[in-house]
Amino acid sequence: MLALFCAAASPEVSAQNVLPDAPSATLAQQEQVVVIAESYRRANGVKTKPCTVGEAMFEIHPNPKTVEPVRIPCDELFNPYQRFLDSEVVIPLTSQQKGYLALHNLTSPANLMTVVAISGFTIGLNSHTAYGPGWKGFGKNVGVSLLQDATGEFFGTFLIPSIVHEDPRYHRMGKGTVPRRFLHALSRTVIAQHDDGSSMPNYAVLLTYPINTEISNLYVPGIHSDPASSMARIATGLATDPANNLISEFLPDVARHINIRIVFVQRLLNQVASERSGSF
Repeated sequence: MLALFCAAASPEVSAQNVLPDAPSATLAQQEQVVVIAESYRRANGVKTKPCTVGEAMFEIHPNPKTVEPVRIPCDELFNPYQRFLDSEVVIPLTSQQKGYLALHNLTSPANLMTVVAISGFTIGLNSHTAYGPGWKGFGKNVGVSLLQDATGEFFGTFLIPSIVHEDPRYHRMGKGTVPRRFLHALSRTVIAQHDDGSSMPNYAVLLTYPINTEISNLYVPGIHSDPASSMARIATGLATDPANNLISEFLPDVARHINIRIVFVQRLLNQVASERSGSF
């Protein structure tokens, strides 16, 4: 969407330009892109309506030929609900937009369906879990899974990124050899992008797993809360975290030829990792 704004406003400005190294140049580039995009919107009579919490809870209708939405909800200049970015132009999210992204990730139909499906399978395959049998056990499993998910989104997408000025979205390499892109996806578990485009430790991932684990120890049925089990769940979470990045990096290349919703696959992997972690 950013590329469309820029291309329409000025052929000389491209979202594929390589970012300069200097933070001052990066900030200047951000301002330039924003000015051009806003000028384009004004020239074409496009009004900007701020996002709301209610709008953040609704699904964005995708183009079946792509994996990205074709419209920006509530007419924001940049889509605050994107889980990954293809553009190399750095446009940071505000703290409010990071909150919208966290809320959208939690309440998206794909995520809710994944939680319900996995909870159903869990109780259906083993009615003797700590959640209990039948509909009561199913409901408790759904509630616990959603609470764990909400905790992870709150800390990992909103609070920690807002405090340390980290961009919670995954930035695809998109081009280059498969090994380089593979290593790039793996490294994003420990390396993140600052709001100004520079590299920084991925505090959101590195801190959210321990926080979520300790909080889960307080309420998840049947969980082992001893230090060894807690460390094992943290290690499992960090080990499986790159799976989301690998899907975001490579699946868009495949999705141009098949109709698949990347967010569903990502949330499914998150939920499976959570279920595996809770078994320790």
